Amino acid sequence: MAENAPKTPWLSKVATSLVQAIQKVSAGLLSKIAQLWSKIDFASIWAFILRRKWWLLALAVILFAADKAYDHFNPPASKKGGPQTVSSVIVERKDVPFVIEATGTIVAASIVDVRPQITSIVTKVNITEGQIVKKGDLLFTLDDRTDKANFDRAQALANDAQRQLARAKELVAKNFISKAGLDTAEANAASTRAAARAAEVQLSYNYLRSPIDGRAGIINVFPGSLVQASNIVVSSTSSTATSTSGAMVTITQLDPINVQFTVPERDIPLLLKSRKNDAPLPVSVSIGNIETAQYPGLVYVIDNQVDPVIGAVRLKARLENKNGALIPGQFARIKLEASTLSNVMLIPSQAVVINPKGRFVYLVEKDDDKVVMKPVKVLYEYQGNAVIDGIDAGSRVVVEGKQNLRPGSKVREAKPANTPKALAKPAPTAPAAPEKK
Repeated sequence: MAENAPKTPWLSKVATSLVQAIQKVSAGLLSKIAQLWSKIDFASIWAFILRRKWWLLALAVILFAADKAYDHFNPPASKKGGPQTVSSVIVERKDVPFVIEATGTIVAASIVDVRPQITSIVTKVNITEGQIVKKGDLLFTLDDRTDKANFDRAQALANDAQRQLARAKELVAKNFISKAGLDTAEANAASTRAAARAAEVQLSYNYLRSPIDGRAGIINVFPGSLVQASNIVVSSTSSTATSTSGAMVTITQLDPINVQFTVPERDIPLLLKSRKNDAPLPVSVSIGNIETAQYPGLVYVIDNQVDPVIGAVRLKARLENKNGALIPGQFARIKLEASTLSNVMLIPSQAVVINPKGRFVYLVEKDDDKVVMKPVKVLYEYQGNAVIDGIDAGSRVVVEGKQNLRPGSKVREAKPANTPKALAKPAPTAPAAPEKK
C-alpha cells in the first residue's frame, strides 16, 4: 500500500517550513520570557508582601465578601431557587375619571379697608365689631360742623345766584339790561351750583359708609379719635411695643367666598380642554382635617400666566357661605373634577418598580411563568391605582412579592390571577392628583 500511495513532495516542503517557523517563534518567545523572568526581583516582592501582609489580607477578605454578596443578591438563573410566590393582576382597559387634588386657602371675594379722606374727629361709631353690614350702611360719623357750615353757605350763594338769573331773564325780555348781563348771571349761577356740589361732596366725607355687603372686623377707632387722610389711622402704645392700624375697620365679603389654589402647569392643557365653552369646572372643598363637611363650588378663573418659581398656575373657585362657616385664611383641601381618561390601562400603584433607569413592571410570561422587566410611563396616579402606558391589555403584572425578583426568575401565583376590586369598579369620586415629577 505504501508503494501505491501518491507522492506529494511539495506538501512535505510546506510542512517542513511550517515546523521551522514555529521553532523560531517559540525560541524567540521563550528567550523573551527568560529575559523578563531574570529581571524580576523576587526578594523585593517578597519583602513588600511581608510589609503589607495585613493590608493584602484585608483586601482579599473584602473581595471575597463582595463576590459572595453579589452572588447572593444577583444569583445566576441556574443557581436560583424554586419558583417565587407572587400575586398578580390581569391588566384591563377602563375609563377613569380624572380629578386633581390640591391644597389652597380661603380668600374673601371682596375686602375693603375703610379709611378717612379728611382729617377730623370721630364723633360716633355706628356699628359693632363683627356686625353684618349692607352696602351703604353708615359706619362712622366725623365732626361735620365746619363742612356743614361751608355747604350751607355754598348752597345759599347758589340759591341767590339762581334768583338773580331768573330776574335777569325777565329784565332782558323787557330790554332793561343787555344780553351780556344775562350771560354773566348764568355763569354766576353755574359757578355757585358747582361750589355747592363740591361743598356737599366735602361734607359727605364725614359720613363713612360701607361700600360692600360683608362683615365688619376689629374697629380701630373710637369716639374722640383723631383720624387723618393717610395710611396710618391710629397708634396704640403698650409697655412693650407701639402698634399702628392702617384702617378704621375692614369690611370682608363672606358670601359668596372664594378659594384659591394652584395646579401644576402640566395639567393646564387638560383643564382647558375639559372647560368646554368656558363652562366652570366643579370643585369640592373641605376645611382643615374635617373632610365630612364638603362645600361645592365652581372654578370661575384660571390665571393667564404660570408662576415660574413653583411651576404652577393659580385658580379661584367661588363657594356659597350662607352660614358663615368659611373664613378668609383657612386651609382648604380641593378636589377638582377635570375630565375622564377613556380606555386606559389601570394597575395597582404598588406594581410599579422604580429604579435609577425609570419605572418598570414585572410581566409574567404565559409560556414558562418567568418574569421580564417592562419599562412603563405613569400617566396618572391616585388612591393606590396608576394609569400607565407601555403594556398591552391582558398582560399579567406582578403586584406583591416582587422584592426579590430578577429578570428571568420563575414565579408561581399565590392565588388565582384576577382583577382586584379597585380595578373592577373605579371609585365614583374619581382619582386625581397627577404624578409628581
